[in-house]
Amino acid sequence: MTRPIQVEIHRAAIRHNYLLSRAQAPQAKAYAVLKANAYGHGLLDAVQALADVADGFALLNIEDAVRLREAGIQQDIVLLEGAFDAEEAAAMTHYRLGGAVHSQQQISWLAKGSAKQPVSVWLKINSGMNRLGFTPAEAPAALAQLRAQPGARVDALMTHFATADDDYGVAEQWGRFQPLIAPSALPVSAANSAALFRHPHTHGAIVRPGIVLYGCSPFADIDAAGLGLQAAMTLSSRIIAVQKVPAGDAVGYGRRLVAERDMRVGIVACGYADGYPRIADNGTPVAVDGLPSGIVGRVSMDMLAVDLSALPQAGIGSRVELWGPQVPIEQVAAGAGTLGYELMCAVAPRVPRVVNN
Repeated sequence: MTRPIQVEIHRAAIRHNYLLSRAQAPQAKAYAVLKANAYGHGLLDAVQALADVADGFALLNIEDAVRLREAGIQQDIVLLEGAFDAEEAAAMTHYRLGGAVHSQQQISWLAKGSAKQPVSVWLKINSGMNRLGFTPAEAPAALAQLRAQPGARVDALMTHFATADDDYGVAEQWGRFQPLIAPSALPVSAANSAALFRHPHTHGAIVRPGIVLYGCSPFADIDAAGLGLQAAMTLSSRIIAVQKVPAGDAVGYGRRLVAERDMRVGIVACGYADGYPRIADNGTPVAVDGLPSGIVGRVSMDMLAVDLSALPQAGIGSRVELWGPQVPIEQVAAGAGTLGYELMCAVAPRVPRVVNN
């Protein structure tokens, strides 16, 4: 490897964040959400950090669930969107997988199952997000159908909150969901990362920490450190060139930054083809040899520029942290008008990975 960019995955941080998350709901089980390749951190790397402590795992694709079983994982595994066809519904039995049931089509796929090996299902309620699930009015009939299926064993009642992370909160959705709990006599899984930290009355029997496992806050008003989380991913590179930019000259494509004074600019081996957001604004934070700075000009495919005017000691070879322990990913996401989730998932395959225990 000659190009100096790399992404580091910190297993110890994932483990720390899981244990901290589980401590928010000590009476509940915590199923670690590993969808999207563990939010870009690597499915098996994340599992290895959690294999001896996690109560269970929640995924999206059955292929990933099968990888976990083949890797020796014995805990409960739940598919958050359930089966995508009848063949997958049958495979769920073989691999001992649970899954959401959110449609009549999925119920029909379970009809061919056997009472000797029923699929563990979580009845998904659409409490107001309007993506997946039965409405509260439809829920009793759907539950009765599932309980009449020999190929299904209903193990939980679940929903997902749209606004647990903001001021709107969960009251409206919880008000629609909560009346179904007692009649169903089922364990409840409702709390995502934001509800886990901010809405304890929704914890139920199983919580589903996702983004917080990877050291990113789900809230706009408090960062990861404020929640006690540790960054599980560090994207870093090095300065490969230094330019002296006189006042009035521009930096990068489109003249997005025109120097108001003489500047010293470092060129960093990282661009949007590596997963750094092209639309990141001037001043989006970085750390150069551990000291704060910000990007200047438009991010290119393979390079970006950072301001070295106040960092005379920095030069070619200086390490630049794009996000990680020194540069909270939430701040980078804010500079690009997006979320930390997207940045984590967008790191390109061409970026070399280093996994730390």
